[in-house]
Amino acid sequence: MEEIDHGVLGLMVDESADVSNKEQMAVVFRFVDKSGLVKERFVGVTHVKETSSLSLKSAVDDLFAKHWLSLKQLRGQGYDGAIVAYFKRKDMLLDMNRKRVEEGIDSGDINTGTRQNQEISLPRPGNTRWGSHYITLLRLVELFPSVIEILEKLNDRFTEVNTDLLICMASLSPASSFGEFDKSKLLRLVKFYPDDFSFGERLSMEHQLGIYIDNIRNDERFKNLKNLGDLSRLMVETKKHLVHHLVYRLLKLVLTLHVATASVERCFSAMKLVKTATRNRIGDEFLSDCLVCYIENELFEPVTNETVMNRFQSMRERRIHL
Repeated sequence: MEEIDHGVLGLMVDESADVSNKEQMAVVFRFVDKSGLVKERFVGVTHVKETSSLSLKSAVDDLFAKHWLSLKQLRGQGYDGAIVAYFKRKDMLLDMNRKRVEEGIDSGDINTGTRQNQEISLPRPGNTRWGSHYITLLRLVELFPSVIEILEKLNDRFTEVNTDLLICMASLSPASSFGEFDKSKLLRLVKFYPDDFSFGERLSMEHQLGIYIDNIRNDERFKNLKNLGDLSRLMVETKKHLVHHLVYRLLKLVLTLHVATASVERCFSAMKLVKTATRNRIGDEFLSDCLVCYIENELFEPVTNETVMNRFQSMRERRIHL
């Protein structure tokens, strides 16, 4: 939390069942620290009783409140494909199918009667129960028009918004002596963040971008940079993040976004080592604390065994001195 320092952050979430078949939601924060370094920190795992969008949102809200964070700091969210399908698109699928049935009943295309037109969804098939796969396929046939409608909406959204965002982000790349730099695209990128730039700052950005690119291209220290992470780090080292503060703010927002959830996937590999079949009664909070120590182990390297024993001894009186 000290590394985030009230800055913006990206949220990465995934869920998986542990060895006790309890659904655990793993959370990783992505942010740029005071030194300009891009970091992804594992925050912990939270047990979710049900896999629904409302349950997921409630768990995320509780996690932010626990660490004294605000959802206003959130600038990007990344979910595993299965989680998105199950949490977010499941609700969309139910709503669209319900509307389709209602319209069909009103027009007379769908008949009504006892036990007809009940609410259905796509169940998650079991790993070994092959009959559940058959049921899922039957439901897919029934919901096929609604599934196609969702896919079309998601494709349109990606084409119109995400593609434009990625193109604009590429203009900040330092590769080939900032050969991709395009002032007009970066000004368009600023419009994606209306809450981070005031009207006056958006007007000043065009002037600052011109000064920034001339300054950076004439500085030998920035000649061989390959990626945006190196650019951010070097801007802080050379204090240029203070001179070109608006450009640096935009750079931090871009670096906060993520393109994959591999960091969260690795957390579940660690969970299988901490909570095993012979050690399956670990509580949720203790499991989360153990995983933080295991995954973020470099943060604990300066902590000596004596420090841990002294802390443990001072928590309450014990029969013998450790």
